[in-house]
Amino acid sequence: MTRVTRNMSGGHVELDIGGMTCASCAARIEKKLNKIGGVTASVNFATEKARVDFIGEISVLQLIKAVEQAGYAADISAPKTREPGGDAAASLQQDPTAALRQRLAVALLLAVPVIAMAMVPAFQFTNWQWLSLTLAAPVVVWGALPFHKAAWVNLRHGTATMDTLVSMGTIAAFGWSIYALFWGSAGLPGMTHPFALTSTRTDGTSSMYLEVAAGVTTFVLAGRYLEARSKRRAGAALWALLELGAKDVAVRRNGVEQRIPISQLVVGDEFVVRPGEKIATDGIVIEGSSAVDASMLTGESVPVEVGPQSQVVGATVNMGGRLVVRANRVDSDTQLAQMVKLVEEAQTGKARAQRLADTISAIFVPIVITLSVATLALWIGTGEPIAAAFTAAVAVLIIACPCALGLATPTALMVGAGRGAQLGILIKGPEALESTRRIDTIVLDKTGTVTTGAMTLLDVITAEGERPDDVLRVAGALEDASEHPIAKAISKAARDKVGDLPPVEDFTNLEGLGVKGVVDGHTVVVGRERLLAEWAQHLPDTLARSKQEAESQGKTVVGVGWDGTARALLVVADAVKPTSAEAVRQLRALGLTPILLTGDNGAAARSIGHQVGIANVVAEVLPQGKAETVKRLQAEGKVVAMVGDGVNDAAALAQADLGLAMGTGTDVAIEASDLTLVRGDLQAVPDAIRLSRKTLATIKSNLFWAFAYNIAALPLAASGLLNPMLAGAAMAFSSAFVVSNSLRLRRFHSVITKPPLGAN
Repeated sequence: MTRVTRNMSGGHVELDIGGMTCASCAARIEKKLNKIGGVTASVNFATEKARVDFIGEISVLQLIKAVEQAGYAADISAPKTREPGGDAAASLQQDPTAALRQRLAVALLLAVPVIAMAMVPAFQFTNWQWLSLTLAAPVVVWGALPFHKAAWVNLRHGTATMDTLVSMGTIAAFGWSIYALFWGSAGLPGMTHPFALTSTRTDGTSSMYLEVAAGVTTFVLAGRYLEARSKRRAGAALWALLELGAKDVAVRRNGVEQRIPISQLVVGDEFVVRPGEKIATDGIVIEGSSAVDASMLTGESVPVEVGPQSQVVGATVNMGGRLVVRANRVDSDTQLAQMVKLVEEAQTGKARAQRLADTISAIFVPIVITLSVATLALWIGTGEPIAAAFTAAVAVLIIACPCALGLATPTALMVGAGRGAQLGILIKGPEALESTRRIDTIVLDKTGTVTTGAMTLLDVITAEGERPDDVLRVAGALEDASEHPIAKAISKAARDKVGDLPPVEDFTNLEGLGVKGVVDGHTVVVGRERLLAEWAQHLPDTLARSKQEAESQGKTVVGVGWDGTARALLVVADAVKPTSAEAVRQLRALGLTPILLTGDNGAAARSIGHQVGIANVVAEVLPQGKAETVKRLQAEGKVVAMVGDGVNDAAALAQADLGLAMGTGTDVAIEASDLTLVRGDLQAVPDAIRLSRKTLATIKSNLFWAFAYNIAALPLAASGLLNPMLAGAAMAFSSAFVVSNSLRLRRFHSVITKPPLGAN
């Protein structure tokens, strides 16, 4: 990629950052960038990006050099685009977790027998220690190479992280084991790790710690792999968004229609959109009329009727007639591209969950090194043999090596995630848990989250003397021939209510108005009030009042008439899920303030809010407005969770402190979220928050005890009372405690005592 070196006078720039291994790395880069006058930087470890806002004359090369001086790589971020005529997924870099997965698999295969031989005396055959060395060496040298490289970078810049602790401890354990094997008595045939309840003062030349070096490396690699796998998903939302767009388009040039890749479309081109096709890009309709399903982008549950001079948006779906559209925005200027940018910016600016292990390591590592050096000096100063002094100093480093620390996060996360999966809750990573204990506000998308997201027939209001079933049978038969979402809702309700529907003759789709046809010998019209009026079928006063009342609640009303008379009204709307009201009550019990957020009209939103018990309703909001609403709440000091299911929710899900996506929603929403709720039931949300809080608390208690065991053993190591069995026992005990503490999460229970009717 070509670097930009020109000076810029005010604005912002995004940089791709390479080489980060933990949240502390992000903090170090951020600190380095912020030292430049006029620069305010935010570095996100998950997306590996830095957003830099600046005033005055700033050179991009100056920013890049600052990052490189901190020990990392940087370059200007390139916009995410699909390859011409290709697949966005094909443009993704090779899976960055593949190498880590391979490293973990090899380390696990080699480390298990090393640990087993060291911990079980029955496995200690003659010369077993040499097999342990053969198996442990690749784990410590090759398996732990990422930690050694990161530790070297830390050393050059005078800092310490968990990588430093892992590298230092494994090298100390492995190095001393080699010394004991070749220059001590540990390499003699018949050597064993004897079991002893008490420890004795020793020069350490018969002790080796290969299981420490191999075990720590493997456990920490496992945690790092889980972290990398969830981190990779951060960018998947952007590619999923790009995949929503059409890949080719039927364009009219010089009177000839031809199909071309979407990348070749230019502003001013006229292109054809047939029923069922996606609209290729933003533009203006110049021919035809139809209903366009824009729900994935706008959240509006009712299809939008469009005709000549109507604005249409790329990636929305043409539900009805043939359209000819003139492109007025392409590539990065389209609304879809702007949503990609919104999601990326929200992910970059999202509050970072600093790794607690790294925060503690920054203090713990220097203390351990100081204690080790002090132990060496004290022993030599008191006249003890140099071998014994060196043994005690190395023992301090070995006992500080964080075996349990490597297990603390991944075990709790795996058990919590496993229990969550049983309850229909998918946790993406430890970062997703950090803010769950602090959230005080929860924003609920309406369509598909609180409601079903599909048009449903709610009521049949008949004129005097008409039977609802008769009206529904006739109207359902006529609408059954239409592809319009409202028509589908009516025909489905008719089949469910009255069974088989009569045949239709002379069916005509009157675009933008409704449909007409002959059913049972009657000419029937179903559609807008204007259509019925054109056929001299005016609504009587009772139906007119009912129509006005239903529309004031945001519902859609369809008229039905035949033989010159308006017979009934069909009321259609997005129905509330049966469990939503109870879910809102449970959220309030958790101390959260619910807010309903939607792109729908205000009347419909307030009606839904009233039904589920939410007074705070924000309606008629565009996708950009959803993310802005979350930002506004955060600016007010609130910690915000967002629940959504559509493309239009993706930016808000990424912006929120905690994003929860309904598993019945779009891939984009799921990828942009922190937690995914497999069920389409809003009652899973309070369960997800409770489980997340419990899992986070378990991780923190694991980390506390992992360090506590190490700290408690340090005086023992410094005093020289450390034998191999005691070291192994201490490590096994601390690891066992961490695992058993994590296993308690399996007892987590849902607040839902009985699944809703029809739930899987």
